[in-house]
Amino acid sequence: MENKIRRVVVTGMGAVTPIGNNIDEYWKSLKDGVCGIGPITQFDTTEFKAKLAAEVKDFDPRSYMEKSETLRSDRCAQLAVAAASQAVAESGIIGTLPPERIGVYFGSGIGGIKTIETELQKLFEKGPRRVSPLFIPMMIPNMAAGMIAIRFDCRGAAMPAVTACASGSNSIGEAMRAIRHGYADAMITGGAEASIAASGVAGFVNMQALSTSEDPDAASLPFDKRRGGFVIGEGAAALILEEYEHAKSRGAKIYAEVCGYGSTCDAYHITAPHPEADGGARAMKEALAEAAYDGKETVYVNAHGTGTPMNDSLETLAVKKALGEEQAKKAFVSSTKSMTGHMLGAAGAAEAIACIKALEEGILPPTINLKEPDPECDLYYVPNKAEKHDISIALSNSLGFGGHNACLAFRRV
Repeated sequence: MENKIRRVVVTGMGAVTPIGNNIDEYWKSLKDGVCGIGPITQFDTTEFKAKLAAEVKDFDPRSYMEKSETLRSDRCAQLAVAAASQAVAESGIIGTLPPERIGVYFGSGIGGIKTIETELQKLFEKGPRRVSPLFIPMMIPNMAAGMIAIRFDCRGAAMPAVTACASGSNSIGEAMRAIRHGYADAMITGGAEASIAASGVAGFVNMQALSTSEDPDAASLPFDKRRGGFVIGEGAAALILEEYEHAKSRGAKIYAEVCGYGSTCDAYHITAPHPEADGGARAMKEALAEAAYDGKETVYVNAHGTGTPMNDSLETLAVKKALGEEQAKKAFVSSTKSMTGHMLGAAGAAEAIACIKALEEGILPPTINLKEPDPECDLYYVPNKAEKHDISIALSNSLGFGGHNACLAFRRV
């Protein structure tokens, strides 16, 4: 292991989302303000208060794996393999390093919940002998990381971050640290989730976390005073992180540098954020300090922005505490969950990609359907339409159940 602190850059990306099944489709939809929310099709919602979700459309796992492999894997892992395959193909990283120097950190908040539902139904209705011998490997949340490592012969560390809605961001941040401190030279990282299942939706709606609106344009409403909960989404997003000198020497396309990471815990409540937003603010401060933020640069924040009453007002407070009141008022903030819904363990990775593309093109994705601003949410949230701005640094916030807070900072190289 080397003692030298090394720079870490992004050299490949992939995404399967409710608004596009590759990076180009996803980014175009974000810029165009496309809403990926609609009626749930994956189960009968007759008895459910929540009727809407942000589903991935027209996804065929056989585009990325053999039929036999699809039968042995949960949708969550299939989405992960798809996004990772796109990122690996774009980066050209495989073959440029020994397999032992490439790792996989790929997060999921829940893992194979659809498999859990299916197999428990068999158990209760038909008895234990009818439960699939693949039940355990299909449902455990590390399997996405394991399958990706097997697919690409990555023999470094392969692990998931399982930190609820912060899983994708924590995976990326920890992957950056692994490279920075010499434990790996490249990492396949990101997050995946496929929790639009009857049990998942029932659990979230009964804890009053989900929007019960039946209007797709009035359901996911970050920072709007009409907001009443998040809309559950699904998908996967993957990034190839690579040590800068190695990427440069092989002529790789470099999208951005991962230049800061903060990871904290509120240590307060299993679901509610800290009322003073201290943990979220501290994660942002840590990321900004590591990124050498000078207090004057133009900042874009891709907010966690779930559309729940507590999150949005407290995240606004966190931004103010991290940047200071004056700079917070000058910052650009938006929530792409207004378009993608809340992709849970995949959200942080998908939103990291939004930050990277915003830096690359100088276009900031909007918070759509922001029509009635909440006085408690008084920053500039790029309302309704994308805007052109030259930003210096982009932050991606993720705040998860359990009090987990993660913030990633990106810069152009």
